[in-house]
Amino acid sequence: MNRRTDPLPSKRPHGVLANPQFVAAPVARAVHVLLAVMAWGALFVPGAVRAQSGDGDEATVHLKPSRLLQESLPEDARQQAPTFVRGDRIEGQTDSVTTVEGNAELRRHDTVIRADRLEFDQRDSEAKATGNVLINRNGDRFEGPELQINVDTFKGQFQKPNFTLLQNEGKGDASRLDFLGEDHATAHQARYSTCPRTPGADWMPAWLVRATRIDFDNVEEMGTATGGVLEFKGVPILGWPRFSFPLTDKRKSGLLPPTINLDNINGLELTLPYYLNIAPNLDATIYPTLMSKRGLELGAEVRYLQPSYVGQVRGAFLPSDPLRDADRWGYSLQHNQNLSNTSLGLGGSAGLSLDLNRVSDDNYWRDFPRAFGTLTNRLLPGNAVYSWGLGPWAVSAGVYTWQTLQDIDAPITPPYDRLPSVAVRYSRGDGRIGGVSGWDYSVLSEYTRFESNPLLTRQPNGSRSIAIAELSRRWETPGWFVKPRAQLHATQYHFDNPLADGSRTASRVLPTVSLDSGLIFERDTSYFGRAFVQTLEPRAFFTWTPYRDQRLLPNYDSAANDFNFATIFSENVFGGNDRISDTRAFTVGASSRLLDPDSGAEIVRVGLAQRYLIRDQNVFLPNTSALSGGAPVTDRLSDVLLASARAVDAALDRRHQLPVQPRCRRVGPHHARCALHAQPLPRVQRGLPPAARQQRAVRLRLAVAAQRPVGNARENWRPRPWPGRGPVVQRGPHQLQRARPQGGRSGGRL
Repeated sequence: MNRRTDPLPSKRPHGVLANPQFVAAPVARAVHVLLAVMAWGALFVPGAVRAQSGDGDEATVHLKPSRLLQESLPEDARQQAPTFVRGDRIEGQTDSVTTVEGNAELRRHDTVIRADRLEFDQRDSEAKATGNVLINRNGDRFEGPELQINVDTFKGQFQKPNFTLLQNEGKGDASRLDFLGEDHATAHQARYSTCPRTPGADWMPAWLVRATRIDFDNVEEMGTATGGVLEFKGVPILGWPRFSFPLTDKRKSGLLPPTINLDNINGLELTLPYYLNIAPNLDATIYPTLMSKRGLELGAEVRYLQPSYVGQVRGAFLPSDPLRDADRWGYSLQHNQNLSNTSLGLGGSAGLSLDLNRVSDDNYWRDFPRAFGTLTNRLLPGNAVYSWGLGPWAVSAGVYTWQTLQDIDAPITPPYDRLPSVAVRYSRGDGRIGGVSGWDYSVLSEYTRFESNPLLTRQPNGSRSIAIAELSRRWETPGWFVKPRAQLHATQYHFDNPLADGSRTASRVLPTVSLDSGLIFERDTSYFGRAFVQTLEPRAFFTWTPYRDQRLLPNYDSAANDFNFATIFSENVFGGNDRISDTRAFTVGASSRLLDPDSGAEIVRVGLAQRYLIRDQNVFLPNTSALSGGAPVTDRLSDVLLASARAVDAALDRRHQLPVQPRCRRVGPHHARCALHAQPLPRVQRGLPPAARQQRAVRLRLAVAAQRPVGNARENWRPRPWPGRGPVVQRGPHQLQRARPQGGRSGGRL
């Protein structure tokens, strides 16, 4: 049966909207195709389609084509929108009930209903569907065994539905879902989560809200749970008589889940954060914390975003701490600003970066281990840096200070404040020498004023000026490369107090030359039934720096580089500019990689390298004889360095680097060290990265962290996940030492 009904206009009272038109699918399709062909043909016949008045004297009105597809119709047009049905068998009468059986489908503008059986009453637009029912409205999908709904008012009931919401990919199920209009619904005995739904009948996401009733309000874009419980892997975490949550990525003000801690220092801690959504680019979170042994601490965080700058401010204040008999406070400020379009940009690319962190006393890190980020460290930076660049020129000017939190049992030599540090660099990559182009050259000039406590550093404060000129070029083909490099390093010191030899100034000029070279071979191969591209990459590196006595020079910023596959092919074994090693050595090594032939992704890498000293290395770091770099090196052969990295289906990445002494069974002659890093990443924002590192006579440090996403954490701008919408992270670092355990705090946290 194919039938269309349309009430005559003369029978409808003025001002009353027409009933929805009912159109059977085959006729409707034919009519639509015919109209579309006529309209399309009219576009190519100018003047063939026109509207005329009765006398034909008025101007012609041409039809205008439009590519606009209206997703939301006006209310009067919505009421008059036609309704289409189709199925294996259709029975019914005009202005009465139409029954569709077998692959039944009803369509009306933004609503689609599919079922095994469908009854539609044209008089009041009531629809009843049974058997494998699916309703899709504006992308929101509901599936279940039985539905009764009014397609005009969108009021009705759905029995035992599963549902998926389009805007936030929220999913859930309920014993019954009441549609209360176009923008409101109520789910009874419901479960709701934004975690992905895995295939299978038994749906159990990592995080979900279970409630006796959940009200969905699409106008306010909020959900309200009554008698709700937040569960993780089926375990109740937090229960509350009534709470609300967003249905979209938009943020809302309100209470966040509380945090409870218990330890032997602060006693019972209860934090009840409150989130303030001030503006789309401005928010704040207030963290009141009640500690049974210390009192009430007030903490807050403000984050802001503008087209030219972004930042956040954090702070906490505890008045009259009874355990320390003092006010306790801490603050942290991070701010980054683009100054390119301001007068400070000077026609180039300029920026300002601020990183300020300070606390009230030396015991803050020990008493408040859960404070904001960097405030739990014993070295707190306070930096302000201006940077500028234009073409080959780059300038950096800033002040770098530190607050050192001392411990009488484990004192720290404080790092030097740099007040100020100014650097100017000129670099080009298009130089031409002797008719050969492609030379890279650069000149770096830097002035730094170093200040600290001479009684702790055992060195005088002073200023340092350096100038570094560098020239290099890389010749390469797909199968080999050669890169010569020359460097001249000049340094000038001025000291506040005389050195051991009585001088207040010192200077040093050192040249360095190096030659890096390598070969690259490839072949197609397969292992365990999988095809790969395998490479073999032998490498040889030579460097020569003459010896200069640097024992009287202070050490403001130099430290020994870590021994790894990158530093073994470098000229200087020290970082910083106060010590330049007299390295005269050859380094040889080889590495092999397995690459995916389709994507080029690296699957496995293994490497082997060793350095041979042509002469002894006599430059060393002062006052560090027990550490690496604190004594001359007389061994001609370094440790053999083994390195490996592998990725298994881009889900597991392991990196190992192990220095091996070939003449004995110890791991290295100067220090025993082994590092293992494994980071399985099965899915986005889920991780369990453990790491372990051991260094002889110091300690073994273990760290384990876990991360699970809460809801949809995809946001437009966030320095970190927003409260209530990002991943939950648990992290547990532990330091083990034979002499005694590190720290004396015990307790738990929820």
